[in-house]
Amino acid sequence: MTVTATRRATDVQAVPTPVSVLDSTVLRERQPNTAADLLRELPGVDVIGTGTNQARPSIRGQRGQRILLLQDGLRLNNARRQQDFGEIPGIVDVATIQRVEVVRGPASVLYGTDAIGGVMNIITKVPSFSKNAPKAAGSLGYRYGSAGELSRGEASLSGRMGNFVLLATGAKRDAGNYDAPEGRYGNINFTDKVTLLNAGVNDKNASVYLGWRYKSGTGAFVRAETYDAKNSGFGFIDPAIIGGDQTKIQITYPNQHFTKWSAGFSTGVLTGAKVLDKADFTAYRQVNGRDLAQMIFAPFGDPYPASAGIDIKSYNHTDLTTSGFRAEATKIFSRNIVVYGIDYFHDNAVGRDSSVTTMYGFGPPKPKSKNTPSLPSATLSSTGLFLQNDLRLHDRLSLIVGGRWQRVSSEALPTAGLATIPPGDQQSTGVFATNALFKLTPTLNLVASVGRGFRAPNLVERYFNGPTPEGSAYQSATPDLQPEQSLNTDLGVKFRNDRVAIEAFTYRNDIRDAVRISATGQKINNLPEYKNVNVGKLRASGYEATGTVLLPRGVTASANFSKVKSVNLLDRTIPIGDTYATKLVGTLGWRAASGRGWVEYSVRHNGEQKDIVAGSSPVGNTLPGFTVHNLRGGAHLFTVGGVRQDLDIQVNNLTNKLYAESANAGFFRPEPGRNLVVAVRSSF
Repeated sequence: MTVTATRRATDVQAVPTPVSVLDSTVLRERQPNTAADLLRELPGVDVIGTGTNQARPSIRGQRGQRILLLQDGLRLNNARRQQDFGEIPGIVDVATIQRVEVVRGPASVLYGTDAIGGVMNIITKVPSFSKNAPKAAGSLGYRYGSAGELSRGEASLSGRMGNFVLLATGAKRDAGNYDAPEGRYGNINFTDKVTLLNAGVNDKNASVYLGWRYKSGTGAFVRAETYDAKNSGFGFIDPAIIGGDQTKIQITYPNQHFTKWSAGFSTGVLTGAKVLDKADFTAYRQVNGRDLAQMIFAPFGDPYPASAGIDIKSYNHTDLTTSGFRAEATKIFSRNIVVYGIDYFHDNAVGRDSSVTTMYGFGPPKPKSKNTPSLPSATLSSTGLFLQNDLRLHDRLSLIVGGRWQRVSSEALPTAGLATIPPGDQQSTGVFATNALFKLTPTLNLVASVGRGFRAPNLVERYFNGPTPEGSAYQSATPDLQPEQSLNTDLGVKFRNDRVAIEAFTYRNDIRDAVRISATGQKINNLPEYKNVNVGKLRASGYEATGTVLLPRGVTASANFSKVKSVNLLDRTIPIGDTYATKLVGTLGWRAASGRGWVEYSVRHNGEQKDIVAGSSPVGNTLPGFTVHNLRGGAHLFTVGGVRQDLDIQVNNLTNKLYAESANAGFFRPEPGRNLVVAVRSSF
C-alpha cells in the first residue's frame, strides 16, 4: 500500500505512477544506517554522500533540492542547503520508521516546490488503537557494525489506555572512520586499505508520540522529536594518496541539532457534509541548527615546495526555523474521490560566518581573519492550493487529474556586517498532473502520466555573495532567479498475479529555466565571478523494470534494471551525469513458513559512467562499473516469558571490492570494504 502518490491508502498495483514501498520488515532486516541506505537496491534511485549519517537520495538523476524529502507528508527540505545537497534523511531515527515510500517523477500537485525529480516520504510508527492490541509493548535492540566499529543501542515503549496511545523511543550511536579496501578503481590504485576520514558520527535520537482516537474515527495527536549529531563529515582522503590535483578540501559538520514539534487532528468520516467526508489538519515547527567547517589547502605547485600555498579555514553556523501546516479534505462521490487543501511553510534562516586565510611560502605566515556573512539572514515562504480528482471513468479505466497554484516569496533581512541587502522576490506558478490507468486484464494494467513540476530557488542560490568555499571563485547573489519548471511523461505496465509481479516504465523529464552556476567573465577581488542563472532546458530520460517471483518452498527471486541519461539541451557537450548510467540488481531469498528464519543474497552491478566532465575526477574520464555482493539473514531465536529474541546478521561487500557510488567519485569517497553487521533485538 502507498499513501504518498494519492494521499490515501492505495494498492501499489492500482497507482498509475512509479512508486516503491519499503515496509518495517525490510528496515528491521537490512539494518540501514539511515533510510537513504535502502535506496541502493531500488530501481531509478541512487545515493549521494558517504559515512554513517550523510547519505541522501537521488531519483532519476535529480538530487539535492530537486528531491522533496518528507516525514509523514510534511516537508523536511532545507532552504539553506546548496542546490545539490538536500537535508539528510538521517535526522529521522530508522527505529521509528514504519515504511519508506519513494515516488519516481514529479509530485508538485500534492506537495509543491522541490518535487521535480521525485519524493521520498518517511512514514513513522504509530501505536495501534485497536482494542485487540496489547496494552503495553516495547523493545530493546543493539547493533554492531565492523565498518567504523559502529555501536548502536535503541529502545521503545508503547502503551494504550482507553482511547489514548503513547509511544516513546530513543537511540544512541557511535561510529568512527571506516576502511576502504585495497584495489583499483579507474586511475586510483590502493596497495593497502585506506581510511576514509570524517566518515563516522556520534548521534542520538528521541521521540514521544501521544494520540487520541474516538470510536467514530475522529482523532488527534502531538509528537515531539529531536536529533543530535556530532563529529560527522563529507568524507576525506588525503589527495597525496589518491593522486591528481593536490588541493585538500576537508568538510566537516561538528554539530547538528534538529528538533520538531507537530500536532494534528482528523475528523474521521463525516455524515451529511456537502463539501467533505473527511478532513485532516497538521501543524509543525522545526528548528535545524548545524555547524559547517571547511579546511582547504591549495598548494602553489612547482617550482615551490609542497608546503607553499594558501590555507583557508572557514566556519558557518546556521539555524533554520520552519513553521508550517497542511489542511486537506476528501469528498467521495459515486465514481470519483476528490482531495483538496492548502499547505504553507515559512523558513527563517539566521547564521554567522568566519574565516581565516593564511599564505605559506613567502616569509612568515600572516593570517587574515574575516567575519563578513556570505549569506544574509533571510526568509522563504510558500503557500499552495491544490485539488486532485480520482475518477473511475469505466470499470477498466481510471484517471487522476490535479492542479496546484503556488506562491513562493523570499526576503533578505538586515544583517550585521552587510551594508547592502539584496531585494526580495515573489513568484506565483501553476502546475498540473494527469495520470491514467487502464486494466487490460485482471492482472495487467497499462499506465501513463504527464505532469508539470516546479522548484523555487532556495536562499543560497538567490542570496549567497562572497568567495566560494574552496576560495577559487566569487559567487554573486542572484535575487531575481526564476522558478524551475519541469514537464514529465511516464509510460508503463504493471502485472501482478499470485506469484509474479512485474513493472516497467519509460520516462522523460524536461526541466526548463534550470538553475546552473555560470561564469560572468568578470572579476571581483581578483577572483573570477560566477552567478546562478536560469538556463534553457535540461532533460533526464530513461527506463526502469522490476520483477519478483514467488517460488516453491519459501524462495523468492527478484531483479530490477535502471537506465538514466541526463543532457543539457542548450549544450550537449557539457556532461551532467550525477548518477549511474545503468544499474542491475538481483536478489534471491528464502523465508521459513514458520517465520523462524530467513536468508537473502543480493548482487548489484552499476555500469560505467562516461557522462562526466573531463578532468573532474581523479578516477579518470570514465567512472568504471562495479559489482557488489551482500549476504544477510536472521532468525527468531526463542520466546521466554512473552519476550521474543531475534538475531539478524549481514555481510556487505562480500568480495571486498574498492568502489565509490557515482556521485561520490569526484572527490573519491569510497564505500567500506567487506564488513559485518550483527543486530539483536528483544521485544514484548
